Order: sequence, then structure tokens, then C-alpha cells
Amino acid sequence: MSDRFTGNFTQQEAIPEEGIEAALAVLRHGRLHRYNLAEGELGEAALLEQDFAALTGARYCLAVASGGYALGAALRALGVGPGEPVLTNAFTLAPVPGAIAALGARPVFVETTEELTIDLDDLAEKAGEARVLMLSHMRGHIADMDRLTEVCREAGLILVEDCAHTMGARWNGVPSGRHGVIGCYSTQTYKHANSGEGGLLITDDEGLAARMILLSGSYMLYERHLAAPGPEAFENLRYEVPNISGRMDNLRAAILRPQLSRLEARAADWLERYRALEAGLWGAPGITLPHRPEAEAFVGSSFQFLALDWPEDRLAELVSRAGARGVELKWFGAETPRGFTSRYDHWHYAAPLPLRRTDRVLKGLMDLRLPLTFTVEDCQLIARILHEEIAALAP
Repeated sequence: MSDRFTGNFTQQEAIPEEGIEAALAVLRHGRLHRYNLAEGELGEAALLEQDFAALTGARYCLAVASGGYALGAALRALGVGPGEPVLTNAFTLAPVPGAIAALGARPVFVETTEELTIDLDDLAEKAGEARVLMLSHMRGHIADMDRLTEVCREAGLILVEDCAHTMGARWNGVPSGRHGVIGCYSTQTYKHANSGEGGLLITDDEGLAARMILLSGSYMLYERHLAAPGPEAFENLRYEVPNISGRMDNLRAAILRPQLSRLEARAADWLERYRALEAGLWGAPGITLPHRPEAEAFVGSSFQFLALDWPEDRLAELVSRAGARGVELKWFGAETPRGFTSRYDHWHYAAPLPLRRTDRVLKGLMDLRLPLTFTVEDCQLIARILHEEIAALAP
């Protein structure tokens, strides 16, 4: 048991050379602001929107400053306001309830299953409590979207998808983000396309698209968008929709555009690494691995396992022992937030009610990143280390 992993869990791949060259071209001409264009120039931000709309099959796309901004813009476009309840997963990251709370609205959390997806039975029970569901495909786990959309239809729930972890994923062949009225994506460094920070929104709804473009700070320059409604969609809205500036700039868009064409190949590479880690942990005592249904074409950029009902001290020791051998585990059961990891009962601004099933899941949930700078052999080594430490500590 002397093996030690020496890789870096936060080191991402280099930006493609085409992205570097495109970024240098933007730096050289100096027109970073998305509406600062030369005669006949379309602009990298507008071209990125056009590219991503084509990739997802959406009518409209908007590039913004961050994934969190995208979530907030979606809710504002839907008219969510102070005091309004908004349903969302209990298992998610802080920007999701944060986007709800930033509007003065109230997150209402839905239970989580052992498959790490939203509990559709609990959703059906709570569906009458709100008009909007902000569904987080947390850590790339996709719920049964056929049943979920049926629950939404029956209850009259408006579905907004947080696809920060599912860019490039599909359910029964439908791209993640295309089941709801709005799909929101992140291009933060640890996501599936990397611009440091950034976000994308897609929709087929002309009015919502126009509202989000105005919200992002288009001023009266919305005609410079390529994946947008015609000017008639803005005619009356421009007098009533506030400017809450959150535009993506041409520099980040230039970095992102070449990455979109590589998304399918990158997803295949992630899946290979995910399956290597999964194979190495099958049969490890005392843990369970989430089931990935055949309908779910997921992007395995992170990995999770459950050590359900383990004593807290053994869970903490597993994190410590794995860390001593170079494997960085994130534990959702810790009493206080750490780094990027927090859970629904840490967000006191949301005044959450206890969720018994979710509490059990999160207490035993272990999570780790799988950057593409890892090889398949790296993932096999990580699995061996974890298997050994789990076997040594399993109750």
C-alpha cells in the first residue's frame, strides 16, 4: 500500500492553439468589448452564440460573464421576484440557490436520491408550491428527464436547466439544456469548456431571449447579435427591461469557440477515465456507486461514490488517508463549508427545512475531479489507492 498519486486535481488542459491565436488576434486589434466592432466584423461573442445555438439545436443563444449570471438572467427573464418560491435540488452548489436568493426569491429544496439526482416523487409532491423549477444536473447526473418533464407539465412548472456540469451530455439523445424553456451553462475553468469565467444561455422562446439580451447589457445594440430574435422582439421590451450588465467579451469568446468542436471527443475521453475509475472501485466494501442509466449519455468530468451510514470519524479519516496518498476527495458531509463544497443546510439565507433522505446521502458522499490531464492509467492508480483505503476503513 505504498502507491502514491502525484497528479494535480485542478490542472486543466491547455487552451487549443486555435483559441490562443484567436485570443491574440483580439488582443492585437484591441476590440475586446463585444459591441466594439470594425466595419463588416461580426465579433467573437456573436459568433460563439451562433456556434453554440447550432451545437445544441436552440433558436437563440446568449453569452454572458458567468454561469451564475446566466442563472440569474434566466430567473429575471421569467419575472421571478422577491418572496417567490423557486424549487431546486438540495444537492447542488451555492451559485444555484444564490441566484434565487439574489432576487429576493426563496429556494425550496427537493430531496436527493442515492443516484444523486432530484427525487421525482418529492418533486411531484412539492410541484404545487412554485411556478419555476431550477433543475441542477449536479456533478453531471441527469434525472429521468422524460418523467421529470411530465411532472412539470402536469403541475404547470416552468423548467430552467442548470447545465454547468452537463455541457455535451444527452438524455435519450436530447442535449442537456433542451428539455426546459431555458438552459444555462458555465465555462468556468473546471467545466467542459474553459474561459476562466463565462456562461451561456439557450432558449427557443423569442420573448425570453430578447429579455435576457437586454438584461445582459446590450443597450440598443441587440442587432449585432447573430443568434437572437429580430429587432421587433425588442421594440417594447427595451423600455421596461433593466440593464444588469453581464456581457461576455470577445477575448473569452475567442478562447471558447475552438473548444466547442472538441466537445464530443473530450466527452469520450472523460468517459474512458470515468469508467476506469468505476471499474477499479466495483466491489470495494461498504460503498455504492451511482447507477448511470442507458438513456444518460453523461460527461464524466467528476466521480462520486457513497459511503452510506459510515461513522463520521471514519469518513473524515478516509479523506485524510486518501489525501496523504495524493488523492483529493471532497466530502459533502463535513459540518462546515470547505472550498467549493457546501450543502443545502449551510445556506442559512435560504432558511431550509431538514431533508432526511438528502442528509443521509450527503453525509456519505465523496467526490473528486477527473481533469483530462489525467491518463487512464492515472485513474486506475487512483482507484487502487481508494480501494485499499476504503477496505481498511469500511465498517
